[in-house]
Amino acid sequence: MSLLHIENLNVSLKIQNNDALILEQFSLRMAENERLGLVGESGSGKSTLALAIMGLLSNNMKLTADYMNLDGEDLMKMSLEDRRYYISTKASIIFQDPSASLNPCFKISEQINEILSLHEIRGKKLMHQKAIELLDAVAIRHPENVLKMFPYQLSGGMNQRVAIAISMIGNPKLLIADEPTTSLDVTIQAQILKLLFEQKQTSQMGIILITHDFPLLAENTDKIGVIYSGQMMEHASTQNILNHPHHPYSKALLDSIPQMGQRHNKGSRLYALSGQIPSLENIPVGCRLGPRCNKAVKLCVNPPLLKSIENHGKVRCHSPLYEKKEQ
Repeated sequence: MSLLHIENLNVSLKIQNNDALILEQFSLRMAENERLGLVGESGSGKSTLALAIMGLLSNNMKLTADYMNLDGEDLMKMSLEDRRYYISTKASIIFQDPSASLNPCFKISEQINEILSLHEIRGKKLMHQKAIELLDAVAIRHPENVLKMFPYQLSGGMNQRVAIAISMIGNPKLLIADEPTTSLDVTIQAQILKLLFEQKQTSQMGIILITHDFPLLAENTDKIGVIYSGQMMEHASTQNILNHPHHPYSKALLDSIPQMGQRHNKGSRLYALSGQIPSLENIPVGCRLGPRCNKAVKLCVNPPLLKSIENHGKVRCHSPLYEKKEQ
């Protein structure tokens, strides 16, 4: 059974009396205990997808989908209130900036206790014991002292550990980590990721890791979804995308990564995809990558569909880089 199954999800935003699509025709299937990476430029819709799954979209956004199943239940058949409650028992999210996700006005103990109470863990002694166990699990030294502190008294790495501890309350089946190490230095990044995936092994949960970092995805994911301008462009195993990207956008992202030992002529620039991601008010006709794609042909004025490619995965392109027989 799929842990997460989405078909034709659309998220629109009201802009001057018009509905601008942030996510369009977005489909995704994720197995239990799977590690899925989502990658794409800033503004591609990765974080919006995370908020849509978690039921945290702002009031000026509208969500529709043919099907949105989380752990066996179709969320689209639930009321908004029931949907949010169900999601809170099955899924959790770690945001990019722990200082923004933790309330600076409340002690760590108060913020952990609030979530514990939502999961029916009550009683001062029991809650304190559970809070200590949670902080121990994410390798925080002297948890008794940390519980008495405010977030601003802790480092960024410590706050992110607290955020991970809070996300583990209730043993979620799905954890979304939205660029959880971006604001941290390299040493702390490695520690946080090690903790994150140790928690996965303990609880057998599925993880969606949102990042710009392909090397990070190479080491920590089973599959990768490449997102551009609100659409899934390619979805395949991590090794297939890293070794044989079929979509021009996937290849452009990989080509932009500096390679160890790679020589460059003096004064030359590293590779970068020309142009920029389109604004919501100026979405291109046909393929959204078309104006920036050096492989574009006349057929690209028609919107491409996300199609299965034999022995690879799914690709949204009229002319995949590696032609294979369609399933």
